Amino acid sequence: MFIDIEKWQEIFNTLSRHKLRTALTAFGVFWGIFMLTVLLGAGKGLENGVDMGFPKTTNTVWIWSQGTTQIPFQGMPIGRDIALKPGDVQAIAKNVPNVKFITGQNSVGVWDNAPPTTVRKSRNGAFSIQGGFAGMDLINSVSIIQGRSFNPLDEQQKRKVAVIGQRVRDQLFTKDENPLGEDITINGIIFQVVGVFKSTQNGNQQQEEERIYLPNETLRYAFNQIGRIGSFVIVPVPEVHARVVENDVKMYLAQINKVSPDDKVFGSFNLQDEHDKVEGLFTGIKVFSWMVAIGTIFAGAVGVGNIMLIVVKERTREIGLRKALGATPASIVAMIMQESVFITAVAGYSGLVMATLLLESIARALNASGGRAGFMGPPEVEFKTALIALTVLVVSGVLASLMPAAKAAAVNPIVALQDE
Repeated sequence: MFIDIEKWQEIFNTLSRHKLRTALTAFGVFWGIFMLTVLLGAGKGLENGVDMGFPKTTNTVWIWSQGTTQIPFQGMPIGRDIALKPGDVQAIAKNVPNVKFITGQNSVGVWDNAPPTTVRKSRNGAFSIQGGFAGMDLINSVSIIQGRSFNPLDEQQKRKVAVIGQRVRDQLFTKDENPLGEDITINGIIFQVVGVFKSTQNGNQQQEEERIYLPNETLRYAFNQIGRIGSFVIVPVPEVHARVVENDVKMYLAQINKVSPDDKVFGSFNLQDEHDKVEGLFTGIKVFSWMVAIGTIFAGAVGVGNIMLIVVKERTREIGLRKALGATPASIVAMIMQESVFITAVAGYSGLVMATLLLESIARALNASGGRAGFMGPPEVEFKTALIALTVLVVSGVLASLMPAAKAAAVNPIVALQDE
């Protein structure tokens, strides 16, 4: 590939005559790309931190009964107590086609009564008890850090096993003790610890980690909840929004319990709606970041255009001489555009590299300290973002050179040779 060394020497000589002006102009482009990369990287880091607070399955629905009916329906009076029953789980799985997964979940000391006392040798504490199931670490905001989660046999065989939060572990066991395989006693019933979890929720870790999970079937039989289910945990089939399944299941429950569709007897929480809101927020942050940074980049491009206008003015005689010796307007335009693109490319690429190094150092520090700080996760620069930034660089360099190049191409050789 042929490189025109003389042309590059001309570019460097032209820029070196105005070092300060060139440096200040290039800094505008540098700062624009630097800010764009930092803003998008920080936004991605914040998104990563918030996503860490969501479970891996983000389309889960929880449905529960809120008590008694408030609207008469089909001859049935108000004030009827509507409870979720174990048989409803199989009925919903069979009759609501968009349900991929459903299980019941009971609890003790979470919503109503005081938490029971848990004892381990001479240590004890009051911890809420929650029903667990195989795969709960994918649906709940928990991460197993010791041992294992539940498996299907734990629930089928009603095994007396427990997965405890790390704050429960710290309160019931000494630092040098391994809790796995050890027994704890809850309301006089002995359970074996098979796992320890930490909470990944944002802002609510302490409360979540002061919790003990038991297989839900074990919990129901151990704490006299055989005839009822506290809530349903539901995951829809792929490509179906959780909101659709939420409405379908509530309508089915209303139908089999003869409850008015307008009655608010069934409460629910749809995680996918919350996740969608967060995604929308970060989309807005990205758009804002692009608007601010691109504005800064084009402001720098205007500066590049100004310096190129000055260069054209100072080189009027040279340009006229070139044209008199046979240089075409296209070659003159290419010369000016090459100088402009060179300034924006070098300055912009430097800004991209510096911002990437900064974000990488922050990401390493966060990963070394546990993965996130508050809501902030490790920032990162996506390859697509870098590619778009470089495209913006080239476009801004070309745009910056249009007016100077057009002015250079329009130089009259006779007039230019008379220029002082």
